[in-house]
Amino acid sequence: MLLAVDVGNTNTVFALYREREQVGQWRLSTNRERTAEEYAALLLQLMGLAGVGREDVNAVIIASVVPQAVVPLRWMSRDYFRCRAFVVGEDLEYPLEIRLPNPREVGADRIVNAVGALARYEPPLVILDFGTATTFDVVDAGRAYCGGVIAPGINLSLEALHRAAAQLPRVAVQPPPAVVGTGTVTAMQSGIYWGYVGLIEGLVRRIREECGSPMTVVATGGLAPLFAERCEVIEHVDQDLTMAGLLEIYTRYRTLIRAAKESSE
Repeated sequence: MLLAVDVGNTNTVFALYREREQVGQWRLSTNRERTAEEYAALLLQLMGLAGVGREDVNAVIIASVVPQAVVPLRWMSRDYFRCRAFVVGEDLEYPLEIRLPNPREVGADRIVNAVGALARYEPPLVILDFGTATTFDVVDAGRAYCGGVIAPGINLSLEALHRAAAQLPRVAVQPPPAVVGTGTVTAMQSGIYWGYVGLIEGLVRRIREECGSPMTVVATGGLAPLFAERCEVIEHVDQDLTMAGLLEIYTRYRTLIRAAKESSE
């Protein structure tokens, strides 16, 4: 089975696949100081609860935006699963054209999202990811990655607002009863929720105008369903987009990965 790992700034997601069937998915908080042994202790326990053992894993693929996490995950793969971990962007090339002056500047998660979206939707595409940052990524009709937009993430904005203003509380991200708040909490919820709806709709409109074509908008990330309810430009919500991209990349390089596994035995 394939163990796919998506290391984000806030969370690290592990998903186990038997061919294209997902057997289990587990989420840990991203900790830059976590060791290979700590990763293994947590992950093997979670796998055991799902009835899966370490001997069932025969391939590991990683996408990471946290460089400090890569080496411990490589060691975990070597010591506990007896296979080499392949890191997208380092060991494996991206299976799409990246039309940027410096392709290595773009985060692995954004390219993997684009690969996953291309496997499921017809380009041109705008891929909206509600993560630590709110990102917009553009794939043109020729299936090339063209760049995108990075905005502060919603929870990051809320935390900054709470820390900078002594009298402002932490609030849940949800649409308030009305745009005009009648108290501090509803006013903050309106500013965050409707402010981000305006940001999303405005940026998508400008991206479409700049690219000169209608573009399908696909949203992913934990808050995607909440914003898709009121944001007219979001056409699809796909919570599993990053893992879909990792699965597509693994499928493309399966022969290479299996050969590496056999040579190590």
